[in-house]
Amino acid sequence: MDEKEAAIGRLEESPPNIVMTKSHPLCLRTVHISSPIVAAKSIFFFKLFSNGTEEQRYVIVQIHESEEAALMDLLKFLYSNTLSTKTPTGLLDVLMVADKFEAASCMRYCSNELQNQPMTTETALLYLDLPSKVLKVNVVQPLADAANVFLLLHFTDITKFEKEALSLSLSGIEVVLSSDLLEIASEDAVYDFALKWARMHYPKLEERREVWTLHLCFLIRFPAMTCTKLKEIMTCNDFGRELASKFVLEALFYKAEPPYQQGAIAAKVENAFNNRYVERAYKLRPVKALEFEAPHQQSVVYLDLKSDECTILFPEGKLFSQGFHLGGQELFLSAHCNIDQQGVHHCLGLFLGMQWEESEPLAVDYEFSVRVRPDNELVSMYKGSHTLSSGIVVGCHNLCGVTWTSFLSEDSVYFIDRVLHIRAEITVIRK
Repeated sequence: MDEKEAAIGRLEESPPNIVMTKSHPLCLRTVHISSPIVAAKSIFFFKLFSNGTEEQRYVIVQIHESEEAALMDLLKFLYSNTLSTKTPTGLLDVLMVADKFEAASCMRYCSNELQNQPMTTETALLYLDLPSKVLKVNVVQPLADAANVFLLLHFTDITKFEKEALSLSLSGIEVVLSSDLLEIASEDAVYDFALKWARMHYPKLEERREVWTLHLCFLIRFPAMTCTKLKEIMTCNDFGRELASKFVLEALFYKAEPPYQQGAIAAKVENAFNNRYVERAYKLRPVKALEFEAPHQQSVVYLDLKSDECTILFPEGKLFSQGFHLGGQELFLSAHCNIDQQGVHHCLGLFLGMQWEESEPLAVDYEFSVRVRPDNELVSMYKGSHTLSSGIVVGCHNLCGVTWTSFLSEDSVYFIDRVLHIRAEITVIRK
Protein backbone atom coordinates (compact mmCIF):
# COMPACT_ATOMS: atom_id res chain seq x y z
CA MET A 1 0.00 0.00 0.00
CA ASP A 2 1.51 3.38 -0.98
CA GLU A 3 1.58 6.43 1.32
CA LYS A 4 -1.71 7.85 0.07
CA GLU A 5 -3.51 4.54 0.44
CA ALA A 6 -2.01 4.03 3.89
CA ALA A 7 -3.32 7.38 5.01
CA ILE A 8 -6.80 6.48 3.82
CA GLY A 9 -6.46 3.13 5.50
CA ARG A 10 -5.69 4.76 8.82
CA LEU A 11 -8.84 6.78 8.35
CA GLU A 12 -10.80 3.54 8.50
CA GLU A 13 -8.78 1.78 11.20
CA SER A 14 -7.97 4.30 13.96
CA PRO A 15 -10.20 5.19 16.93
CA PRO A 16 -12.11 7.21 18.02
CA ASN A 17 -15.23 7.31 15.82
CA ILE A 18 -17.28 10.18 14.41
CA VAL A 19 -20.98 9.52 14.25
CA MET A 20 -22.49 11.79 11.61
CA THR A 21 -26.20 12.52 11.96
CA LYS A 22 -27.91 13.93 8.88
CA SER A 23 -31.22 15.70 8.40
CA HIS A 24 -33.31 12.83 9.79
CA PRO A 25 -32.39 11.62 13.32
CA LEU A 26 -32.28 8.01 12.09
CA CYS A 27 -29.73 8.79 9.35
CA LEU A 28 -26.46 7.85 11.05
CA ARG A 29 -23.02 7.08 9.66
CA THR A 30 -19.99 6.06 11.67
CA VAL A 31 -16.55 7.11 10.46
CA HIS A 32 -13.32 5.88 12.09
CA ILE A 33 -10.68 8.59 12.47
CA SER A 34 -7.43 9.33 14.25
CA SER A 35 -8.14 12.21 16.63
CA PRO A 36 -4.54 13.61 16.75
CA ILE A 37 -4.34 13.83 12.93
CA VAL A 38 -7.78 15.40 12.52
CA ALA A 39 -7.43 17.77 15.48
CA ALA A 40 -4.06 19.03 14.19
CA LYS A 41 -5.69 20.63 11.12
CA SER A 42 -9.17 21.47 12.38
CA ILE A 43 -9.84 23.83 15.26
CA PHE A 44 -13.39 22.46 15.46
CA PHE A 45 -12.22 18.88 16.00
CA PHE A 46 -9.42 20.02 18.31
CA LYS A 47 -12.00 21.65 20.61
CA LEU A 48 -14.37 18.69 20.24
CA PHE A 49 -11.78 16.10 21.26
CA SER A 50 -10.32 18.33 23.99
CA ASN A 51 -13.68 18.51 25.72
CA GLY A 52 -14.14 14.74 25.81
CA THR A 53 -12.72 12.03 28.07
CA GLU A 54 -9.99 9.56 27.18
CA GLU A 55 -12.51 6.71 27.31
CA GLN A 56 -14.88 8.45 24.89
CA ARG A 57 -15.10 6.37 21.75
CA TYR A 58 -17.68 8.36 19.82
CA VAL A 59 -18.30 12.04 19.07
CA ILE A 60 -21.42 13.15 17.27
CA VAL A 61 -21.37 15.70 14.47
CA GLN A 62 -24.62 16.88 12.90
CA ILE A 63 -24.54 17.90 9.24
CA HIS A 64 -26.93 18.52 6.37
CA GLU A 65 -27.30 15.60 4.01
CA SER A 66 -25.87 17.74 1.18
CA GLU A 67 -22.65 18.17 3.18
CA GLU A 68 -21.82 14.47 3.56
CA ALA A 69 -19.65 14.06 0.45
CA ALA A 70 -17.79 17.32 1.14
CA LEU A 71 -17.13 16.31 4.77
CA MET A 72 -15.74 12.95 3.70
CA ASP A 73 -13.45 14.76 1.26
CA LEU A 74 -12.40 17.16 4.03
CA LEU A 75 -11.51 14.23 6.31
CA LYS A 76 -9.46 12.75 3.48
CA PHE A 77 -7.63 16.08 3.11
CA LEU A 78 -6.84 16.21 6.82
CA TYR A 79 -4.97 12.93 6.33
CA SER A 80 -3.47 13.25 2.86
CA ASN A 81 -3.54 16.97 1.86
CA THR A 82 -5.41 16.07 -1.33
CA LEU A 83 -9.03 16.14 -2.44
CA SER A 84 -11.02 13.79 -4.67
CA THR A 85 -13.15 16.55 -6.18
CA LYS A 86 -11.73 18.87 -8.84
CA THR A 87 -14.83 20.68 -10.10
CA PRO A 88 -15.59 24.28 -9.05
CA THR A 89 -18.87 23.31 -7.37
CA GLY A 90 -17.25 20.36 -5.59
CA LEU A 91 -14.35 22.49 -4.35
CA LEU A 92 -16.78 25.16 -3.17
CA ASP A 93 -18.73 22.55 -1.20
CA VAL A 94 -15.51 21.42 0.50
CA LEU A 95 -14.53 25.06 1.09
CA MET A 96 -17.82 25.69 2.88
CA VAL A 97 -17.47 22.57 5.02
CA ALA A 98 -13.84 23.42 5.77
CA ASP A 99 -14.99 26.82 7.00
CA LYS A 100 -17.65 25.19 9.17
CA PHE A 101 -15.09 22.85 10.73
CA GLU A 102 -12.38 25.54 10.89
CA ALA A 103 -9.83 23.77 8.70
CA ALA A 104 -7.83 26.74 7.39
CA SER A 105 -5.30 24.67 5.41
CA CYS A 106 -8.11 23.00 3.46
CA MET A 107 -9.76 26.36 2.78
CA ARG A 108 -6.46 27.66 1.41
CA TYR A 109 -6.05 24.56 -0.76
CA CYS A 110 -9.58 24.93 -2.19
CA SER A 111 -9.09 28.65 -2.83
CA ASN A 112 -5.79 28.05 -4.65
CA GLU A 113 -7.26 25.22 -6.72
CA LEU A 114 -10.19 27.40 -7.77
CA GLN A 115 -7.90 30.30 -8.70
CA ASN A 116 -5.87 27.97 -10.93
CA GLN A 117 -8.96 26.96 -12.92
CA PRO A 118 -10.26 28.98 -15.91
CA MET A 119 -12.61 31.73 -14.73
CA THR A 120 -16.04 32.14 -16.30
CA THR A 121 -18.94 34.44 -15.53
CA GLU A 122 -20.76 31.52 -13.90
CA THR A 123 -17.87 30.54 -11.63
CA ALA A 124 -17.09 34.17 -10.76
CA LEU A 125 -20.67 34.63 -9.58
CA LEU A 126 -20.48 31.37 -7.58
CA TYR A 127 -17.45 32.72 -5.74
CA LEU A 128 -18.95 36.14 -5.08
CA ASP A 129 -22.21 34.60 -3.86
CA LEU A 130 -20.41 32.79 -1.04
CA PRO A 131 -21.57 33.87 2.44
CA SER A 132 -19.94 37.14 3.52
CA LYS A 133 -18.38 35.37 6.52
CA VAL A 134 -16.52 33.04 4.15
CA LEU A 135 -15.48 35.82 1.75
CA LYS A 136 -13.87 37.73 4.63
CA VAL A 137 -11.50 34.85 5.47
CA ASN A 138 -7.96 35.85 4.46
CA VAL A 139 -7.26 32.73 2.40
CA VAL A 140 -10.49 33.22 0.41
CA GLN A 141 -10.07 36.93 -0.37
CA PRO A 142 -7.67 36.33 -3.32
CA LEU A 143 -10.38 34.16 -4.91
CA ALA A 144 -12.98 36.90 -4.46
CA ASP A 145 -10.51 39.46 -5.84
CA ALA A 146 -9.89 37.29 -8.93
CA ALA A 147 -13.65 36.98 -9.49
CA ASN A 148 -14.02 40.76 -9.16
CA VAL A 149 -11.26 41.44 -11.69
CA PHE A 150 -12.73 38.94 -14.17
CA LEU A 151 -16.18 40.58 -14.06
CA LEU A 152 -14.73 44.10 -14.25
CA LEU A 153 -12.70 43.26 -17.36
CA HIS A 154 -15.35 41.09 -19.02
CA PHE A 155 -18.12 43.67 -18.59
CA THR A 156 -16.11 46.82 -19.29
CA ASP A 157 -18.66 47.54 -22.04
CA ILE A 158 -22.04 46.36 -20.70
CA THR A 159 -23.81 47.47 -23.87
CA LYS A 160 -21.77 44.93 -25.84
CA PHE A 161 -22.80 42.08 -23.51
CA GLU A 162 -26.11 43.52 -22.36
CA LYS A 163 -28.06 40.25 -22.35
CA GLU A 164 -25.37 38.50 -20.31
CA ALA A 165 -24.96 41.51 -18.01
CA LEU A 166 -28.70 41.65 -17.35
CA SER A 167 -28.57 38.04 -16.14
CA LEU A 168 -25.99 38.80 -13.42
CA SER A 169 -26.87 38.27 -9.78
CA LEU A 170 -26.94 41.19 -7.35
CA SER A 171 -23.36 40.51 -6.22
CA GLY A 172 -22.21 40.55 -9.85
CA ILE A 173 -24.07 43.73 -10.75
CA GLU A 174 -22.58 45.45 -7.71
CA VAL A 175 -19.07 44.65 -8.96
CA VAL A 176 -19.77 45.79 -12.54
CA LEU A 177 -21.57 49.04 -11.69
CA SER A 178 -18.96 50.03 -9.10
CA SER A 179 -16.23 50.14 -11.78
CA ASP A 180 -14.52 53.40 -12.77
CA LEU A 181 -13.48 51.68 -16.02
CA LEU A 182 -17.01 51.10 -17.29
CA GLU A 183 -17.08 52.17 -20.94
CA ILE A 184 -20.56 53.53 -21.51
CA ALA A 185 -22.12 56.53 -23.19
CA SER A 186 -23.00 58.36 -19.99
CA GLU A 187 -24.13 57.92 -16.40
CA ASP A 188 -27.69 58.27 -17.71
CA ALA A 189 -27.11 54.99 -19.56
CA VAL A 190 -25.76 53.34 -16.37
CA TYR A 191 -28.93 54.38 -14.56
CA ASP A 192 -31.17 53.11 -17.38
CA PHE A 193 -29.34 49.77 -17.33
CA ALA A 194 -29.67 49.45 -13.55
CA LEU A 195 -33.38 50.28 -13.81
CA LYS A 196 -33.87 47.58 -16.46
CA TRP A 197 -31.88 45.01 -14.45
CA ALA A 198 -33.84 45.70 -11.26
CA ARG A 199 -37.20 45.39 -13.02
CA MET A 200 -36.16 42.03 -14.50
CA HIS A 201 -34.91 40.55 -11.21
CA TYR A 202 -37.35 42.19 -8.79
CA PRO A 203 -40.76 42.46 -10.49
CA LYS A 204 -42.46 43.31 -7.18
CA LEU A 205 -42.27 47.06 -6.53
CA GLU A 206 -41.67 46.68 -2.79
CA GLU A 207 -38.68 44.36 -3.32
CA ARG A 208 -37.34 46.55 -6.12
CA ARG A 209 -37.46 49.65 -3.93
CA GLU A 210 -35.61 47.77 -1.21
CA VAL A 211 -32.78 46.71 -3.54
CA TRP A 212 -32.46 50.29 -4.79
CA THR A 213 -32.38 51.63 -1.23
CA LEU A 214 -29.85 49.12 0.09
CA HIS A 215 -27.65 48.53 -2.96
CA LEU A 216 -28.19 50.15 -6.35
CA CYS A 217 -28.47 53.80 -5.31
CA PHE A 218 -24.87 53.69 -4.06
CA LEU A 219 -23.63 52.46 -7.46
CA ILE A 220 -25.11 55.26 -9.57
CA ARG A 221 -23.06 58.45 -9.86
CA PHE A 222 -25.93 60.92 -9.81
CA PRO A 223 -23.73 64.07 -10.02
CA ALA A 224 -22.59 62.93 -13.49
CA MET A 225 -26.15 62.53 -14.77
CA THR A 226 -27.90 65.11 -16.94
CA CYS A 227 -30.52 67.37 -15.38
CA THR A 228 -33.13 65.86 -17.69
CA LYS A 229 -32.50 62.38 -16.33
CA LEU A 230 -32.43 63.65 -12.75
CA LYS A 231 -35.91 65.07 -13.31
CA GLU A 232 -37.09 61.63 -14.43
CA ILE A 233 -35.84 60.10 -11.18
CA MET A 234 -38.15 62.38 -9.19
CA THR A 235 -41.18 60.81 -10.86
CA CYS A 236 -39.86 57.21 -11.00
CA ASN A 237 -41.90 54.75 -8.91
CA ASP A 238 -38.89 52.50 -8.37
CA PHE A 239 -37.55 55.08 -5.90
CA GLY A 240 -39.15 56.21 -2.69
CA ARG A 241 -39.68 59.98 -2.93
CA GLU A 242 -37.41 60.68 0.04
CA LEU A 243 -34.54 58.67 -1.47
CA ALA A 244 -34.99 60.26 -4.89
CA SER A 245 -35.00 63.76 -3.42
CA LYS A 246 -31.83 63.08 -1.44
CA PHE A 247 -29.72 61.98 -4.41
CA VAL A 248 -31.18 64.42 -6.94
CA LEU A 249 -30.70 67.45 -4.69
CA GLU A 250 -27.19 66.32 -3.82
CA ALA A 251 -26.37 66.06 -7.53
CA LEU A 252 -27.89 69.45 -8.40
CA PHE A 253 -26.06 71.24 -5.58
CA TYR A 254 -22.81 69.63 -6.73
CA LYS A 255 -23.37 70.77 -10.33
CA ALA A 256 -23.93 74.35 -9.12
CA GLU A 257 -20.56 74.50 -7.35
CA PRO A 258 -17.42 75.93 -9.00
CA PRO A 259 -14.78 73.36 -10.01
CA TYR A 260 -12.52 73.91 -6.96
CA GLN A 261 -15.45 73.36 -4.60
CA GLN A 262 -16.52 70.24 -6.51
CA GLY A 263 -13.03 68.85 -5.96
CA ALA A 264 -13.29 69.49 -2.23
CA ILE A 265 -16.66 67.73 -2.06
CA ALA A 266 -15.36 64.71 -3.97
CA ALA A 267 -12.31 64.48 -1.69
CA LYS A 268 -14.37 64.01 1.47
CA VAL A 269 -13.85 60.55 2.95
CA GLU A 270 -17.53 59.58 2.91
CA ASN A 271 -17.79 60.57 -0.77
CA ALA A 272 -14.50 59.04 -1.91
CA PHE A 273 -15.51 55.69 -0.39
CA ASN A 274 -17.92 54.72 -3.17
CA ASN A 275 -16.49 56.96 -5.94
CA ARG A 276 -19.84 58.62 -6.53
CA TYR A 277 -18.14 61.82 -7.71
CA VAL A 278 -15.59 60.07 -9.94
CA GLU A 279 -16.32 60.12 -13.67
CA ARG A 280 -16.18 56.79 -15.45
CA ALA A 281 -14.71 56.19 -18.92
CA TYR A 282 -17.76 57.77 -20.55
CA LYS A 283 -18.02 57.62 -24.31
CA LEU A 284 -19.91 60.92 -24.16
CA ARG A 285 -18.22 63.70 -22.20
CA PRO A 286 -20.35 65.20 -19.41
CA VAL A 287 -21.40 68.83 -19.74
CA LYS A 288 -22.81 71.41 -17.40
CA ALA A 289 -25.80 73.01 -19.15
CA LEU A 290 -27.98 75.94 -18.10
CA GLU A 291 -31.24 76.39 -20.02
CA PHE A 292 -33.08 79.71 -20.09
CA GLU A 293 -36.55 80.55 -21.40
CA ALA A 294 -36.38 84.35 -21.02
CA PRO A 295 -35.53 86.84 -22.29
CA HIS A 296 -34.47 84.39 -25.01
CA GLN A 297 -34.52 80.64 -25.36
CA GLN A 298 -30.89 79.91 -24.66
CA SER A 299 -28.56 77.17 -23.41
CA VAL A 300 -25.16 77.92 -21.90
CA VAL A 301 -23.06 74.77 -21.98
CA TYR A 302 -19.71 74.12 -20.31
CA LEU A 303 -17.49 71.33 -21.63
CA ASP A 304 -14.14 70.43 -20.03
CA LEU A 305 -11.61 68.31 -21.92
CA LYS A 306 -8.44 66.93 -20.35
CA SER A 307 -5.21 67.29 -22.29
CA ASP A 308 -4.79 63.53 -22.64
CA GLU A 309 -8.32 63.28 -24.06
CA CYS A 310 -7.36 65.84 -26.68
CA THR A 311 -4.02 64.16 -27.41
CA ILE A 312 -5.59 60.84 -28.40
CA LEU A 313 -7.81 62.58 -30.98
CA PHE A 314 -4.85 62.97 -33.35
CA PRO A 315 -4.93 62.58 -36.33
CA GLU A 316 -8.68 62.44 -37.08
CA GLY A 317 -10.49 61.47 -33.88
CA LYS A 318 -13.79 62.82 -32.63
CA LEU A 319 -15.15 63.26 -29.12
CA PHE A 320 -18.85 63.84 -28.40
CA SER A 321 -20.58 65.45 -25.45
CA GLN A 322 -23.67 64.31 -23.64
CA GLY A 323 -26.89 65.79 -24.96
CA PHE A 324 -28.44 69.01 -23.69
CA HIS A 325 -31.77 70.62 -24.46
CA LEU A 326 -32.86 73.79 -26.24
CA GLY A 327 -36.14 74.69 -27.89
CA GLY A 328 -37.55 71.21 -27.31
CA GLN A 329 -34.64 69.58 -29.14
CA GLU A 330 -31.60 67.65 -27.92
CA LEU A 331 -28.26 69.06 -29.06
CA PHE A 332 -24.63 68.03 -28.59
CA LEU A 333 -21.09 69.34 -29.00
CA SER A 334 -18.28 67.47 -30.73
CA ALA A 335 -14.54 68.15 -30.67
CA HIS A 336 -12.54 67.00 -33.71
CA CYS A 337 -8.92 66.78 -34.66
CA ASN A 338 -9.18 67.89 -38.29
CA ILE A 339 -7.33 69.74 -41.06
CA ASP A 340 -7.80 73.50 -41.16
CA GLN A 341 -9.77 75.05 -44.02
CA GLN A 342 -6.54 75.77 -45.91
CA GLY A 343 -5.88 72.02 -45.90
CA VAL A 344 -2.45 72.41 -44.31
CA HIS A 345 -2.36 71.88 -40.54
CA HIS A 346 -4.10 69.71 -38.01
CA CYS A 347 -6.06 71.72 -35.45
CA LEU A 348 -8.90 71.48 -32.92
CA GLY A 349 -12.39 71.89 -34.34
CA LEU A 350 -15.58 72.37 -32.31
CA PHE A 351 -19.02 71.66 -33.73
CA LEU A 352 -22.67 71.79 -32.73
CA GLY A 353 -25.20 69.17 -33.81
CA MET A 354 -28.72 67.89 -33.24
CA GLN A 355 -29.75 64.45 -32.02
CA TRP A 356 -32.44 62.19 -33.50
CA GLU A 357 -33.54 61.94 -37.12
CA GLU A 358 -37.11 63.06 -36.43
CA SER A 359 -36.01 66.39 -34.88
CA GLU A 360 -37.51 69.60 -36.27
CA PRO A 361 -35.05 72.17 -37.73
CA LEU A 362 -33.95 74.81 -35.23
CA ALA A 363 -32.48 78.23 -36.18
CA VAL A 364 -29.82 79.34 -33.69
CA ASP A 365 -27.05 81.83 -33.02
CA TYR A 366 -24.06 80.27 -31.28
CA GLU A 367 -20.79 81.42 -29.74
CA PHE A 368 -17.83 79.32 -28.62
CA SER A 369 -15.45 80.62 -25.93
CA VAL A 370 -12.33 79.18 -24.29
CA ARG A 371 -10.77 80.03 -20.94
CA VAL A 372 -7.25 81.37 -21.59
CA ARG A 373 -4.20 81.88 -19.38
CA PRO A 374 -2.81 83.86 -17.64
CA ASP A 375 -6.03 85.64 -16.64
CA ASN A 376 -8.08 82.43 -16.89
CA GLU A 377 -10.90 84.43 -18.43
CA LEU A 378 -13.28 83.18 -21.12
CA VAL A 379 -12.35 84.54 -24.55
CA SER A 380 -14.74 84.42 -27.51
CA MET A 381 -13.26 82.28 -30.29
CA TYR A 382 -16.07 81.87 -32.84
CA LYS A 383 -19.61 83.07 -33.60
CA GLY A 384 -22.07 81.74 -36.11
CA SER A 385 -25.71 81.39 -37.11
CA HIS A 386 -27.29 78.34 -38.65
CA THR A 387 -30.44 76.29 -38.93
CA LEU A 388 -29.71 72.98 -37.23
CA SER A 389 -31.14 69.76 -38.57
CA SER A 390 -30.43 66.08 -37.99
CA GLY A 391 -27.24 64.73 -39.54
CA ILE A 392 -25.53 68.12 -39.91
CA VAL A 393 -22.95 69.68 -37.57
CA VAL A 394 -21.94 73.34 -37.69
CA GLY A 395 -19.04 75.18 -36.09
CA CYS A 396 -15.40 75.97 -36.71
CA HIS A 397 -12.49 73.88 -37.94
CA ASN A 398 -9.87 75.75 -35.89
CA LEU A 399 -11.33 76.82 -32.56
CA CYS A 400 -8.15 78.32 -31.07
CA GLY A 401 -6.63 79.57 -34.32
CA VAL A 402 -3.38 77.60 -33.83
CA THR A 403 -1.90 74.36 -35.12
CA TRP A 404 -2.39 71.09 -33.27
CA THR A 405 1.24 71.12 -32.10
CA SER A 406 0.94 74.61 -30.63
CA PHE A 407 -2.44 73.85 -29.12
CA LEU A 408 -0.99 70.90 -27.11
CA SER A 409 2.44 72.36 -26.37
CA GLU A 410 3.71 72.62 -22.78
CA ASP A 411 3.32 76.41 -22.81
CA SER A 412 -0.15 76.35 -24.40
CA VAL A 413 -2.35 79.09 -22.95
CA TYR A 414 -5.47 77.01 -23.52
CA PHE A 415 -4.95 74.42 -20.78
CA ILE A 416 -5.39 75.31 -17.12
CA ASP A 417 -4.13 72.51 -14.90
CA ARG A 418 -4.16 70.35 -18.04
CA VAL A 419 -7.87 71.01 -18.69
CA LEU A 420 -9.39 72.86 -21.66
CA HIS A 421 -12.47 74.82 -20.54
CA ILE A 422 -15.02 75.48 -23.31
CA ARG A 423 -18.27 77.43 -23.14
CA ALA A 424 -20.94 77.29 -25.84
CA GLU A 425 -23.82 79.77 -25.84
CA ILE A 426 -26.67 78.75 -28.13
CA THR A 427 -29.69 81.02 -28.61
CA VAL A 428 -32.86 80.29 -30.58
CA ILE A 429 -33.46 82.84 -33.34
CA ARG A 430 -36.95 84.29 -33.12
CA LYS A 431 -38.88 84.26 -36.36
